[in-house]
Amino acid sequence: MLKEYRVWDAPTRIFHWVNFTTVLLLIFMGLMMLFKKDMGITSLDAKITLKTIHVLIGYLFVLNLVVRIGWAFIGNRFARWGAMLPGKGFIAEVKGYLAGEPKQYLGHNPIGRLAVAVLMTSLLVMAVTGLVRAGTDIYYPPFGSIAAEYVAAEGVDPATLKPYDKTFVDQGKMAELKAFKGPFGEVHIYTSYFLMFLILLHIFAVAHVEITEGGGLVSAMISGRKTLTRKPEDLDD
Repeated sequence: MLKEYRVWDAPTRIFHWVNFTTVLLLIFMGLMMLFKKDMGITSLDAKITLKTIHVLIGYLFVLNLVVRIGWAFIGNRFARWGAMLPGKGFIAEVKGYLAGEPKQYLGHNPIGRLAVAVLMTSLLVMAVTGLVRAGTDIYYPPFGSIAAEYVAAEGVDPATLKPYDKTFVDQGKMAELKAFKGPFGEVHIYTSYFLMFLILLHIFAVAHVEITEGGGLVSAMISGRKTLTRKPEDLDD
């Protein structure tokens, strides 16, 4: 017997699709920056333009993520941390989920909760490292003014510094800044590779759950409603 349940509230659905879109755009722009020479992009102005576009999209990504983190404290039951992340008895839940007939859930199934934890951690790492590089590469907020003031040569207005231009900077301090920001860049790039893997894994997992459990995961993230054939395992949580 089919029964429809209201699950995902509007802010949660908006976050999902904004996050999906911004992450794809950020990956696209990131790949353009990595392979700019192969595409014939060599001028400093073009390099700065690519970085600026990447950073502006990144601001939307970060704002969306911050709102979602806040909403996890005040949203509906399925938007909150308790329904998103692994909790007490998680191992037993996973074993029960994997055993026997496929089970249906209103919110995330146990494997889905683990995936959300990994995904949210990766997004936070991307946000923090991205903001640091935005400030240290092209002097954008929230850390740009600090970086510019640190590297500006004596008597030079930090606001006049141009990204990647060493003309009016203290070379020693610029070398120190480069050493500082390097690890953030490495973590940012490798986390982006991991995020690409997670996206592919997420698509595969959604398709698998649609086939084995049903419930219309994709349509539910648009309408907010799931249609199930059995009593959900988490109905009385």
